[in-house]
Amino acid sequence: MEAQDYKSFITRNISLRGDNIEKKRSEIREYFVKTYKLFEELFNMFAHDNIFYEQPEKLRHPLIFYFGHTATFYINKLILGGFLKNRINPNFESIFAVGVDEMSWDDLNQSNYAWPKVEDAREYRAKVQKVVLEFIDTVEFKLPITWDSPMWIVMMGIEHERIHLETSSVLHRQLNHKVIEPTELFKECQEYGEAPANELINVAGGTIHLGKKRDDDFYGWDNEYGEASFEIDDFKAAKYLTSNGEFLEFVKDGGYKNDSFWDDEGLRWRNYTKASHPTFWLLENNTYHLRTIQNLIKLPMNWPVEVNYLEALAFCKWKSHKTSTNITLPSEAMWYKIYHVSNVKDEPLWGEIAPANINLEHFTSPSPVNIFAHGDFFDVIGNVWQWTTTTIDGFQGFEIHPLYDDFSVPTFDKRHNIIKGGSFISTGNETLKSSRYAFRRHFFQHAGFRYVSVSNDHKEDIETVKNHIVFREEKFFDIVTSISSKYIKPDYKTALNLGCDYGKAVFNMSNKFQHLVGIDFTARNILTAQKNLELQNIKNIDFWQGDSCNLKPNFRNFDFIILSNNHEELYNLDHLLEELPLRLNNSGRVVVAFKNFTKQDKVKEIFGKSLKFVEEIDNITIWEK
Repeated sequence: MEAQDYKSFITRNISLRGDNIEKKRSEIREYFVKTYKLFEELFNMFAHDNIFYEQPEKLRHPLIFYFGHTATFYINKLILGGFLKNRINPNFESIFAVGVDEMSWDDLNQSNYAWPKVEDAREYRAKVQKVVLEFIDTVEFKLPITWDSPMWIVMMGIEHERIHLETSSVLHRQLNHKVIEPTELFKECQEYGEAPANELINVAGGTIHLGKKRDDDFYGWDNEYGEASFEIDDFKAAKYLTSNGEFLEFVKDGGYKNDSFWDDEGLRWRNYTKASHPTFWLLENNTYHLRTIQNLIKLPMNWPVEVNYLEALAFCKWKSHKTSTNITLPSEAMWYKIYHVSNVKDEPLWGEIAPANINLEHFTSPSPVNIFAHGDFFDVIGNVWQWTTTTIDGFQGFEIHPLYDDFSVPTFDKRHNIIKGGSFISTGNETLKSSRYAFRRHFFQHAGFRYVSVSNDHKEDIETVKNHIVFREEKFFDIVTSISSKYIKPDYKTALNLGCDYGKAVFNMSNKFQHLVGIDFTARNILTAQKNLELQNIKNIDFWQGDSCNLKPNFRNFDFIILSNNHEELYNLDHLLEELPLRLNNSGRVVVAFKNFTKQDKVKEIFGKSLKFVEEIDNITIWEK
């Protein structure tokens, strides 16, 4: 692609307000097309298609998954919302569906996946683009666009794809640079030099109010809405983000080898990975190099270091030891305090050009830490994300969006820390000061840190919501277990529970089968089930998040199946009932015990074509193949 095409991909956030429906439709159409094409361009830099099947990070899927995932997201959400009736490719929309790969419950056994040809994935993406454009062009909606608007789903899909533009580019940096063909479309910074001397700047404390209102002008994820207030004491903050040169002092001083600088989690990670320097650094002939998205260059000392939270915290402990001060990472609220005193503008007020290395408006790489001044500080936004000590949770008033209930809640586990400020490749919602993204402390993004000096431990004055899991009455599953147990044959070995909730029925029957699988649509249910599984140390149970109406192909050959879904999950009951007998072994049985569901006539109509009716007890039916 020619260099002059680069600017054609630059976009700004679209207001959800307006007074002209057709103008807004046109804006969203353009926003979608540019997002979709830019994401594809990221994958066009591969030297050959075999690279799509590389797995540069073992805790994530091969790259082909992400190429297909962002497209299937549009279709799956439109189907779930009832705005689209027909799937394009049910198989793709199943195997490309779930991308939260860092959770212990997400089975990454690659034998469970039959990844398609790259050309088929490209063809699928083209079909999805056509369907989404037709939807944008024809759907009726009102202004402003709100959570329940059909156009909100389109915006959700666009912002989701922009997240994966960034996270996929991180995976590209973990590939061998020789399989990348650099393109002028992604222009990297060429300014290299020595690291500037960092210094601490006084920041006055005060009250910080966080949270986004429902009538905000721009799209937001569920965790951004609500209210929270924090009292911040006076502190000092580093003028610059920590540079490669400043971090190199920690490395040369044996920082990775000194156990005293690492907390327990950090030690476990360091010992497991045998890390001795940041993951994007490569040591060749006693010289450090930096792996950018497209190249391998000599380590620029004046660029910000990119590390995970555990490395950043270890550096702070080392710095504290060296300076006899209390050096640490800022909290989310402290980042906001720095933001406010710097007078940096939020994206809607940027003007013609971004005032930071962000939104792809300057570079597709980090840049020197002393270029973009924001008041007395530099890089308050942009360049690289900044780790905070705040583990993500919902603000007071937090609500889950019904069509994406697993965006935030799986991260409310005190193991995911918030990153703020955005990076050079952050676009869309990521560029707004209100955005809240969090990653496991051992994960890598285009993220570094700004350290702060505090006189004491900062304590936030408000308890945010600590536990969003509300346990449902489990009497229903006890009844299901009691009835099901009567129909389990002695030679049955495998069982599947669709709509397993927190896994009560699965746990109840763990001694009756060699292997059981529980699947539920809601991620927080599966997280709770998995925690219970770990506590009980049961070895013959697997829990998966999944869509009962579009199951992955590897879920088959079961002797016993229990349907106990909530009826609102079942947007395509006919398909579920027609397909399920194909996943059942001969002489296998199905127990139908839908919660809040009375359509047994539909069950009898469809199941009666391929299964034999056995009995009905308390509106629970039993069928046999």
